[in-house]
Amino acid sequence: MTMTIGDAATTVGVSAKAVRLWESKGLLPPARRTHAGYRLYDDEDLHVLRFIRQAKALDLTLEEIREVLDLQRGGAVTCTRVVSLLDAHITQIDDTIRELTGLRQVLDRARRAAEEHHQRGEQTVICRIIESVPLDGGAGEG
Repeated sequence: MTMTIGDAATTVGVSAKAVRLWESKGLLPPARRTHAGYRLYDDEDLHVLRFIRQAKALDLTLEEIREVLDLQRGGAVTCTRVVSLLDAHITQIDDTIRELTGLRQVLDRARRAAEEHHQRGEQTVICRIIESVPLDGGAGEG
């Protein structure tokens, strides 16, 4: 069974624009075309489109997805590579959580300091909330 880009996109739950992008990035082989130039997709293409959509939902980049697809097309077993990609993403998320936790602590100290300054009736030209908070033990500079 073959279908047009709009039908294929609807079937797998993505936009036709996404399908064209993925094709242009080499994730899909160039689509067969009708005499009128319409792209045609078959069941195998739909399988690849679903895989791409699900990989994107797991936050894999298009480059990572292309790498996995290229391995698969070359006959390699891809699960080991996918596991290492997922591990790398988990590590990145853990790092981000640590950074955000540190930032939250700095913001919490800034909020408490602001309340203390307000309760003491301190007036400044520039807000002391920013100036009075020590940055140690929190978010990095950057």
